[in-house]
Amino acid sequence: KILLAGRDLTDYMVRILKDDNYNFETTAEKETVRDMKEKLCYVADDYEAELKKASEDSELEKSYTLPDGNICKFAVQRFKCPELIFQPDLGGRELKGVHKLTFDSIMTCDLDVRKDLYSNIILSGGTTMFEGFGERLYKEVKALAPQTMKVKVIAKPDRKYAVWRGGSTLSTLSTFAGMWVTRSDYDEFGETVVH
Repeated sequence: KILLAGRDLTDYMVRILKDDNYNFETTAEKETVRDMKEKLCYVADDYEAELKKASEDSELEKSYTLPDGNICKFAVQRFKCPELIFQPDLGGRELKGVHKLTFDSIMTCDLDVRKDLYSNIILSGGTTMFEGFGERLYKEVKALAPQTMKVKVIAKPDRKYAVWRGGSTLSTLSTFAGMWVTRSDYDEFGETVVH
């Protein structure tokens, strides 16, 4: 589990937009930044190369029309924001990147299932929707995995709501009713009833 999510990326985007003298402080302004992030940001295949490209060329620059009609132009922030998922230290976080967490998670499993896990890395959730996310995760996990291991990252277009669909499906199964925690169970055992 990575302790970074969409809101953290939005807050980071607010912070790095200040580099270009754009200040977004209110809740409404942060909502605008969230929209900018979702529409214009992408994951760079090679972060350092993309930084170099952005410093030499204005090709990466995009414009976003703010609600008041002003235009916000930015380039580096487009890929620097989602890079936080791979390099949390960019934002001052002492966490492992998503690729290292994926690798570590697989390595904690039994040897006989690792092959299946490497070939079935399934993305879900809104933060994985950045253009290039699946490709970059594949590249990074492939570099960490044993050379002969087949790595496959599955990034379905509808993955933003995959968890909700899975939960919905699970709740309709007749066998799921036996797993429910009732109010009386919770009152009697407290939060330990979940474990």
